[in-house]
Amino acid sequence: MHYFHMMRSIIFLWVAISIAACNTSEESSESMNIQYPPTKQVAQVDTLFGTEVADPYRWLEDDRSAETEDWVESQNKVTGSYLENIPFRGDIKKELTQLWNYEKYGTPFQEGDHYYFFKNDGLQNQSVLYKQDGLEGKPEVFLDPNQFSSDGTVALVDISFTEDGSLLGYQISESGSDWRKVLVMNVNSHEIVEDTLQDVKFSGLSWKGNQGFFYSSYDKPTEGSVLSGINMNHKLYYHTLGTPQSKDELVFGGEKQPRRYVSAFVTEDEHFLVISAAMSTSGNELYIKDLTRANSEITQVAGDFEYNHEVIHNEGSTLYILTNMGAPNQRIVTVDAARPQPENWKDLVQEQEEVLTGVSFVGGKLFLNYLKDASSRVYQYSLQGEEERAIALPAIGSASGFQGKKEDALTFYSFTSFAYPTTIYSYHIATGESRVFRQPKVNFNPDDFETKQVFYKSKDGTNVPMFIVHRKGIKLDGSNPTYLYAYGGFNISLTPTFVVPYLYWVQNGGVFAMPNLRGGGEYGEKWHEAGTKMNKQNVFDDFIAAGEYLQQEGYTSKEKLAIAGGSNGGLLVGATMTQRPDLCQVALPAVGVMDMLRYHKFTAGAGWATDYGVADSSKAMFEYLYGYSPLHNIKEEVSYPATLVTTADHDDRVVPAHSFKFAATLQQKHVGENPVLIRIETKAGHGAGKPTSKQIEEWTDKFAFTYYNMSEIPEHSR
Repeated sequence: MHYFHMMRSIIFLWVAISIAACNTSEESSESMNIQYPPTKQVAQVDTLFGTEVADPYRWLEDDRSAETEDWVESQNKVTGSYLENIPFRGDIKKELTQLWNYEKYGTPFQEGDHYYFFKNDGLQNQSVLYKQDGLEGKPEVFLDPNQFSSDGTVALVDISFTEDGSLLGYQISESGSDWRKVLVMNVNSHEIVEDTLQDVKFSGLSWKGNQGFFYSSYDKPTEGSVLSGINMNHKLYYHTLGTPQSKDELVFGGEKQPRRYVSAFVTEDEHFLVISAAMSTSGNELYIKDLTRANSEITQVAGDFEYNHEVIHNEGSTLYILTNMGAPNQRIVTVDAARPQPENWKDLVQEQEEVLTGVSFVGGKLFLNYLKDASSRVYQYSLQGEEERAIALPAIGSASGFQGKKEDALTFYSFTSFAYPTTIYSYHIATGESRVFRQPKVNFNPDDFETKQVFYKSKDGTNVPMFIVHRKGIKLDGSNPTYLYAYGGFNISLTPTFVVPYLYWVQNGGVFAMPNLRGGGEYGEKWHEAGTKMNKQNVFDDFIAAGEYLQQEGYTSKEKLAIAGGSNGGLLVGATMTQRPDLCQVALPAVGVMDMLRYHKFTAGAGWATDYGVADSSKAMFEYLYGYSPLHNIKEEVSYPATLVTTADHDDRVVPAHSFKFAATLQQKHVGENPVLIRIETKAGHGAGKPTSKQIEEWTDKFAFTYYNMSEIPEHSR
């Protein structure tokens, strides 16, 4: 799945409450005779614009309390018992494990005198960083995060080398939390050179010479609310090696320049420090600081939060900027750093019909990645803005990479699609020649499968694209188990990607479908805005129409359809199943945003307001959010789809209280035989860095639950 970018995180504040207790009666389901754990209700009522809103499970927002931990344990016990009794669950785990067990490579990159790359032998919990001398040298393990913990729950999440490659700064995450620790290693001796930095969050590391680096963080919330406490003012610091973290210099942010998100990097020539500051996940201010002049001031380049701006390169004092100001599909402009404001910008590459999703610089060239109907198109440009060639990609799919240094003659990129395992290519910049560098060996035949892209009409007549993947020769008689997955938000694009669980699904005769809903970035900012705030219902309508299309065209039926999504996609599933409980048989909302009236009160959740709006900002906005908020639209005496809610106890992006309250309410109000369960992962977070073993276990449980409630048995288990 697609997990939330660190600058697009949904994170929530725990609010203390006054509790008056009463107990709900135990609910039961005829399916496997489920006895749901009793969940206490409290007399908590909020009044917004004259409307009283009950919140009887508010106490579950305190996810560190003993009472909540007892509830989690009770729910996991019920869910575990249900899943353990599914007879083919073991077969699913065995086959998923076999499919997962192949070598996976990342794109190589050069630092100093060495090449580095990430590799996973197949079932390692965390990928390992390797080092080698030249492209023909023998790889050796350089940094193995599997040694950080016995269960793989400590992940290596970010690395940054000094320009000469002699020092490495790296970040680790424990149990999936967004709070990180930073360590600095001598590359040659492998020695840790100073004390560990603590409490770093939503940050990269960018070196200035070998003396120190820039990083970002918040003040850590008070004890007891670390995983849910609100994060307000991000701060950009400069850390000088050999000095304590308490002496780090505040460069930007904090109370004097209150911004929710602040990030920075040093240009390759170390001429400029580039600072991005934002209040939400869309739109940012842009600043530069000339590092070649002592005590130079920070200069504002762009000063509004309406548009997105990114410095992609500099040649001396000339800045190359990617922006959507005056160009919803983005353009590239240049400007002199002495007068960098928008009125002085000059178009280098004008806006195109397709959306420009990213630009990189390597070997003296610009590489532009466009999307054509959610599939990559990559072009090489000169620094004068002239197109030199299109990169020939092997199929419809997703390309990424093209990173490196100014003097590099060779770069690398990856390509993947639904039936095309991620393959690494080398690319000779002068000649445009691509060669396969690393190609994984996966136990399947891609010729057995068919991928097509269709366009269907949403409720308001909008054409929405959808990828459909299945085995060749299936019958369109409505009998195929179908897994419908989508996201629809925050300008994030879903593109064709090889995912082992989806391979398992289609190998067992199922259909995998992925629509590109409004709210995403597949067609630029206009497509994104068409699924935000008062337009959010468009996203749900697009998803519902996708399910209806699959049924009308004979791919599947209501009884054989599962809907799935995570984070903002979890909200999508929650809203869809409460609006159209008759659409599908199974609902799989993962780490979802379910309480739209309170999402902004936790961690950095207020940063999502540009996509969602805020309930206490106006009566109209409150009524709109209240009208689709999944938690608040579960009705009495309705038979909802078989539902497996998934979350994690260390999720400090979308705090687990969303899923807790949604599951408790669903268990209380739901009627009928369909089970409504919650699976709460321990020592895990929003998803990033989750060890392979936990991923396999979670997918096993999702698929076992799905097949069982479709009255299906996977083909390979029959």
